[in-house]
Parts: sequence; C-alpha cells; structure tokens
Amino acid sequence: MDKNKGVQTGPRGDLKRDLEEWRSVIRHSTSHVMAQAVMNLFPGAKIAIGPPVENGFYYDFELPNNGRFSENDLGAIEKEMNRIISSDQPFEREEVTFESAKEIFSAQPFKIEIIEGVENRAENLDGLNSEVEEEGQEVSIYRNGDNFIDLCRGPHVESTGKIPAFKLLRVAASYWRGDEKRESLQRIYGTAWESKEALKSYLHLLEEAEKRDHRKLGSEMDLFHFPPEIGGGLAVFHPKGARIRMILENFSRNEHLNAGYEPVWTPHTTKSDLFEISGHLGWYKDAMYPAMELDGATYYLKPMNCPMHILIYKNRLRSYRELPLRLFELGTVYRYERSGVLHGLARVRALTQDDAHIFCARDQLESELSSLLDFVLRILKVFGLNEFDAELATRPEKFVGDIEEWDQATEALKSALIKAQIPFEVAEGEGAFYAPKIDIHLKDAIGRRWQLSTLQVDFQLPRRFELEYVGKDNERHQPYMIHRALFGSIERFYAILLEHFAGQFPTWLCTTHARVLPVRNDHEDKAYELIKRAKDRGVVMDIDEAVEPLGARVRKAKLLKLPYILVIGDEDCENDTVGVNLRGTDKPKRGVLQDDIINIIRSEIDNYKMPGDV
Repeated sequence: MDKNKGVQTGPRGDLKRDLEEWRSVIRHSTSHVMAQAVMNLFPGAKIAIGPPVENGFYYDFELPNNGRFSENDLGAIEKEMNRIISSDQPFEREEVTFESAKEIFSAQPFKIEIIEGVENRAENLDGLNSEVEEEGQEVSIYRNGDNFIDLCRGPHVESTGKIPAFKLLRVAASYWRGDEKRESLQRIYGTAWESKEALKSYLHLLEEAEKRDHRKLGSEMDLFHFPPEIGGGLAVFHPKGARIRMILENFSRNEHLNAGYEPVWTPHTTKSDLFEISGHLGWYKDAMYPAMELDGATYYLKPMNCPMHILIYKNRLRSYRELPLRLFELGTVYRYERSGVLHGLARVRALTQDDAHIFCARDQLESELSSLLDFVLRILKVFGLNEFDAELATRPEKFVGDIEEWDQATEALKSALIKAQIPFEVAEGEGAFYAPKIDIHLKDAIGRRWQLSTLQVDFQLPRRFELEYVGKDNERHQPYMIHRALFGSIERFYAILLEHFAGQFPTWLCTTHARVLPVRNDHEDKAYELIKRAKDRGVVMDIDEAVEPLGARVRKAKLLKLPYILVIGDEDCENDTVGVNLRGTDKPKRGVLQDDIINIIRSEIDNYKMPGDV
C-alpha cells in the first residue's frame, strides 16, 4: 500500500487553475470528514457520494428509519468535524480488488452499486463512477481515523489537519442517481477554502446573494410567482413584472431587426415526425414533455425552436444571394426539468428564448461567427454586464457527422473567440452530439459567474433535413447552420438582472420612473400636472397623496427601488420646480426645474442608462 499516492500538499503553481484544483482537493477532503462525522453521530447511516462542486461540496446520506437532518444538526456535525480535523488523521490510499471492496462496503448499498457498475464496465452511472479510480481489477479506497473508509479516486490533502477552513451551509433532499423513483436521500452542503480569510469573503458573498435572491425580490416587488395550482417550474408574471418583461422583449426585437434578422413565429406543438427527423426524440426525449395522441398522430410540446426554423428555410429553394439568412423568434419551449433542479426563474419548465438560427455558406462561417459574437457582447454591455469569459465545447465521444466538419466548425468558433479577445477555456468533449459550441459566461455585480449566451455550429440538421441553396456555380450546396440564444432565455436573464441590480433596475427598464410626493394636499394639483406633462414625453410617474407624513411616504417609496422620488412643496408650486431624491443617495437636490427632470429621465430611457446626476 502506498500511503502517499493520491495526496496533494498544496497548489502546484501560481496560476488560477492550480488554485482551483487545490480548492477542489480541500473540498473533497472536507466532504470525507463530514461523512465521517455523520457516521459517528448517526450510527447506521448509509453514505452515497460526496463530490466537490463549485465553491463547495456536498455528501448524500440515507439515515436510519427514514430520518431527516435538520438545520440544528449542522452545529453538532461541524463540532465533530472540528474534532476530526484537530486529531490530524492522515488520509491513506489503498488499491483493493472488487471482491475486497464489496466486502469492505458490505453494509453500504450505494457504494456496492458503484463498485458493481465499475466491475461490469457499465456506463458512467450519471457521473457516479468518477468517484472511483479503476486500476485493472482494482478500485481505490481512502482510510482516515480508526473507523472511516470511503470509496474514492482522490486526491486528498495529506491529513485532516491540513483542512484550513470550512462551513456547513444547509440541508436538502435528493434522490439516488437523481432519479425520483430511487431512494430518497438527505444532502448536506458545505464550503471549504484555502484560508479563513477566503472563507469569510465567501460567506459575505452568500449573505449578499441572499439579499439579491430573485425569488425573494420577485415577491417583495410584486413581479411574479409560481402558483402550485399550475405546477412546478411554471411562472406567472404580475402586471409590473410583465411590463419589465415586455420592455426586455421589445428591446430584443428591435435590436435583432436593426441587425438584419428576419422575424418568424412558430407554434408550440408539433407532430412527432419533426423531432424524429431532427433526432431530438432519440437524443433528448427524457427532457421533453410526454406525448399527446391527437387525430391519430403523436404530438409533442416543442423543446427547441430550431426544427421549425429549418422548415421555414426549406419552404422554397434558396439562392446564395439570400445567405446569410438570419431567422429570429422569441419562441417559448417546454422542457420537463426534474423538480430537484428547478430554481425560480433561473431553471423553469416553460422558457422563452430569444432564439436565432443563421444559415450561411461555408466560406461565410468564420465572419458570421465573429460578427455574431460582437452583437452578443454589445447587447449584454447595454445592461452593464462587462466581464466575460467563455468555454469552447468540443466533439464528445458520441457524435454524428464527419470529423473534418467538426474540426472546421471548432476552429471557426475558436477564431471568433480570439478575434473578440474573450478569454476562454476548452471544454474537451462537452459539445452537443451534433455540434461544437461556445458558452458565454459573465460576472454580475457581486462577482458570481453565470452561463448565458450559447453559439453552436451545426452541419447535422441541415443534412438531416436535406437543406440546400443554389451557389454561384449554379450547383446545389448544403448550408451551415448556427444556433444562437443571446439571453439564453428571457426568464433566466430576468433572474440574472434582478440579482445583478438587486432590484434597482436602470431607468429604461423600470415600469415607473418616479414617484411624486406632494408635501400637503394643496400641492396635489401641481403634482398631477407634472405627472401629465411627463406622460406626454413617455415618462411614467405616479403619486402618493399627502395622507401620511412626508417622511413616512419617502421611506415607503424608497422600498420600491424607483429611480427618482420627486417632492413638491410651496416654493416648487411657485417656481415650477421639484425636490429630487436620487435612488441610492440621502441628499435631495432642491429647486430642479420640472422640465429638466423630465428631460433627464427621458434621456436615460432613450440611452439605456442608470439614474444619474441631476
């Protein structure tokens, strides 16, 4: 037995990737310590898997008698973990045969299932086999302390005492292998970092993120909710929320039309034939809503818009003069996401994509991708989103098409990223079965990374649907097809913006731009005149009449996160002015001409601005 194999003692260099790898090692080691603590405190518990994840780790358990963790249990588990860490137990790796492994874990059915999956060369059990390193007829295990053994590929820190800082965060329910028909498990999430300072910074980020949670803000601001009568993952937007959504959608439509896109519209359901040709029924059926039998045919709610856009292209023979042909639709699609992954507007079952499909000739591909990437970044920057990076997802093990076409498409995507000067990493083998792709990630106001826009080059669907165009040589050729969703989905982008701005939308995205507060009842006529004058300029103001004291009304208005609060008193009535309370400041500016404030707000609407200096 080599006790040191699979042990990592620290970052191997100064690069960001090395630090992330080291954090992953710390987190994986901490998940083992957490499992050990749970086994000590809850005798008879069954352990499932405990991988590191972004910013933390989790471990899944089955407690005796269908027991459940409570938030109160976390303190006791943390205390036991600190005892284990203080005892500085070494992590010792050993390779054992399948039979020995099954004997060691005879009381752990989930570990037995993983071992048998590896032994039988089964498919990667939804990623679970990545927990195990297979060496011929052996698998790796790790021991620490007197009584804890786990099935794991490692690596780990040298000993438990090398874990610098951790915190348990919450408990949740889960299912074995993510399958709702399998065993119900209890999951504990935690985070671990390379220093107490890094942990403190991350916990502060979590506090800020909780304040910005779009689900909480959506309720407080009366924007949307998820009625249980409709079902999980299906949102309804209230009047104010729907107006913001409408502004987003109209902005998207106008920008696409100005960029040379052609608008199209397609229905929400179709016969199964379409998805059989496209391949979605073979590759994507599990994520589709169940079939409907109607008029002797099988119908599905569409999970994608692309096959229908292809039918529009194919409706007649195209000429090279029409290419590139850019089709655009705000199309609603339906995906039966498992209930465990639903998350407010960020993960829903009915989503509206700002979906575009570009049909182009092979020699147009690289330039079209470059201009498309410029378009995506320009639009996102309008929302104050300026920090981007990308992933280039390449050919997976299971794919359709010729390797030569895959290589050409991948190289075109890579060239576009380099030209746009976007830092990117290559995600080897993570492309869709039919195409390589670029995923654009952005950072929000508190530094969180969100996956957003996607660009895919596709030469398979044009082949499946036998798409053609007549070239300059008067011969028929197959076009390339680019899939592109800029916002990803309206719902997800809405959630990102709500959290990025903490509900304080830029002026142009607000449904009400200002609230007018007359100091007394005899100032109300002047307030209504201002509201009418603003309305004539397309500026929306409302009024809170002088029923309550002014201070109380100011505080109430600030809770609405409006860009401006305008106060009208005696001098304002005489001079046609207002007092201006700018959002985010505590020092009102007096004596601002009413026409001036209307012009300022109108300029912010026209130029996509946040509220600014008056």
